[in-house]
Amino acid sequence: MELSWLNWLYEAVAQVIAWIHAGYSTFIPPDNGLNWALTIITLTVLMRLLIFPLFMKQMRSSRKMQELAPKVQELRKRYKNDKQRMNQEVMKVYQEAGANPLGGCLPIVAQFPIFISMFTVLQAIAQDQAKYGMSQEMVDSARSAHVFGAPIPATFFTSSEHIVALGAEPVLTKIVLGIFVAVSSLTTFLTVRQSVTRSMAQMPDNPMAQQQKILMYISPLFAIFSLNFALGLILYWVTTNLWTLGQQHWFYSRHPMPVVDAKGNVVQPEPKPGLLSRILPGKSAAKEPADEPVAEPAPKVIRQQPTRQPRSKRTGSKKS
Repeated sequence: MELSWLNWLYEAVAQVIAWIHAGYSTFIPPDNGLNWALTIITLTVLMRLLIFPLFMKQMRSSRKMQELAPKVQELRKRYKNDKQRMNQEVMKVYQEAGANPLGGCLPIVAQFPIFISMFTVLQAIAQDQAKYGMSQEMVDSARSAHVFGAPIPATFFTSSEHIVALGAEPVLTKIVLGIFVAVSSLTTFLTVRQSVTRSMAQMPDNPMAQQQKILMYISPLFAIFSLNFALGLILYWVTTNLWTLGQQHWFYSRHPMPVVDAKGNVVQPEPKPGLLSRILPGKSAAKEPADEPVAEPAPKVIRQQPTRQPRSKRTGSKKS
């Protein structure tokens, strides 16, 4: 899958890998599997932080679409017999509000070149090729690194002879790779499910709902293709899926889905308490009105009426 016009990106990814690996090598042996696992995880986190603004843009666009959901539903009912007019009116509403239905593709599109670069660099390591600015010493270090007994450049279909040449046990390697592929499949399903569930809740009459459900259940099957991927690449994919799960959960909890009240107005619910407020109750106590001290009611003042004195004891009277 090597693309010559992306050589500059391959070299950039290889250089970042070299820097991260050198940093961890100051306190972890260079050939240690933990060193290379942390290198790949750190690279994944850095990449996700780099595209975080795209994620926020995607979520803001999604929120606008949620707010426009009642209008869109009304248009779908009004023009249900004229699909072309309905699509035109719906797109007009989105354009006027600055919402982009394809905004959810931005992070995926941004990740794809990095994924291709990681695949190409790890493939070069697996083939014992010092390319894209990598030294032979670095390639040998990666080839000799094992994660839970499986070599970093090994795939599920790597021959037993090759796995033995990498200093690993073939059966153990396939078991470890199978477990990582299963975790990759599960995290892929949970990531898609989280997004599809939110989308279906915001647009119950979405004509694409059935297709989204099918995609949700088919998506784990794509992980089967990762059997052809090196262990390092599968580790990258699992890490990015876990990051996406946490990132979406953080955003959805801070920005609950708007609801429509009885008058048809869009109301934004209060955000759910974050993890910090759950760990440190004192943080949320100051913000929760229910936890504020309730002032005790003032004692009821009982007014006593003066008794009427006999005329002989009165000294005079005042007019009020």
